[in-house]
Amino acid sequence: MPHALLERIDTLGPEVVALQRALVAIPALGPDNDGQGETAKAEFLERHLRALGLADILRLDAPDARVPGGLRPNILARIPGRDTSRTLWIISHIDIVPPGNPDLWHSDPYELKVDGDFLVGRGVEDNHGGIVPSLVLAKALLDAGATAPMNLGLLFVADEETGSAYGLGHVVAEHAEQFGPDDLFLVPDFGVADSSLMEVAEKSMLWLKVEVFGRQCHASTPEQGLNSLVAAADFILRTRRLHQEFPAVDPLFSPAHSTFSPTRKDANVPNVNTIPGHDVLYVDCRVLPQYAVADVLDAFGRIASEIEAEHGVRVACSPMQAEQAAPATPVDSEIVRRLSAAIEAVYGVTPAPAGIGGGTVAAILRRAGRDAVVWSTCEHFAHQPNERSRISTQLGDAKVMARVLFA
Repeated sequence: MPHALLERIDTLGPEVVALQRALVAIPALGPDNDGQGETAKAEFLERHLRALGLADILRLDAPDARVPGGLRPNILARIPGRDTSRTLWIISHIDIVPPGNPDLWHSDPYELKVDGDFLVGRGVEDNHGGIVPSLVLAKALLDAGATAPMNLGLLFVADEETGSAYGLGHVVAEHAEQFGPDDLFLVPDFGVADSSLMEVAEKSMLWLKVEVFGRQCHASTPEQGLNSLVAAADFILRTRRLHQEFPAVDPLFSPAHSTFSPTRKDANVPNVNTIPGHDVLYVDCRVLPQYAVADVLDAFGRIASEIEAEHGVRVACSPMQAEQAAPATPVDSEIVRRLSAAIEAVYGVTPAPAGIGGGTVAAILRRAGRDAVVWSTCEHFAHQPNERSRISTQLGDAKVMARVLFA
């Protein structure tokens, strides 16, 4: 491990701030989030890569007629190593989520605020916390004149926040030739504040929309209607039994069991004195990989039939999103071993492989037969107002990436 490389990373705190300031100022919202796409931010990143001196840069854009220019950008860049047949890929996403209620922000979400070691602004953690350390590593590598044992590959993808069909999903489906059989994959998009969590598995995901169709009437004569709200409430209460129908526990995950959480409830009637005839609710399910999503859907179907029989309403269940869990990355795989040693060397903690309930682009790689690990040092302010990250941990994460590359 070249010490000059680590020493150079230590000097790049101002580079972290400058990159974050530039990135925060460029909103990159996909059309599903009422945005214009990620092109402006991608163009900044491409200019920055060329200014660093990288020559091997490809655009692997996905067509999308909903955005100006009709393309969703994906940028691939490589710095050659001694063994050009292998690449360590660091995969970050360009898009962000909307800031939400501006009254909850203490500063402009699109203007970087520096507060000591903290950086505040939309995207500073999710996912500039992955983009910036990888760019810091690239700059330090070139500045130090170091040649790594294998290629360093940087991949910046679109559309992670709304499904990845135009991002890594497109890249893997249409440009799989860019990846070698012995490549390594690191996705810096989830972690904990003490750097110890390495995500190697994800639960299956089901977002279910439930519509209850009753009959509206005046609240003074409820017997003339079919109260969809009462039926919807009964449906919600019956979802609790799914924990008994799918009871398995896997300590790799936290929580270790499957979860079935009623979340959103749409408005029905606007006034108090009307019995509603139509209600819409949603359930978020994170299911352990050994269970089939189809079996969970069948269980909801049985609940729907019971509600129809008891309340005389009609119930329609439709999945908004249904993803069967990808195979887990083996805990003894090369990328896990390299990353574990690097985290311990930089942060002095013993890392632990773990599974999560959320979804990341690593699932796309795992379904394609690739061993991928999701890791970064996170303050867990993603998607929140006053999103924040640390300068120090972005430098530390760049050092971890360097140690993985040179292991």
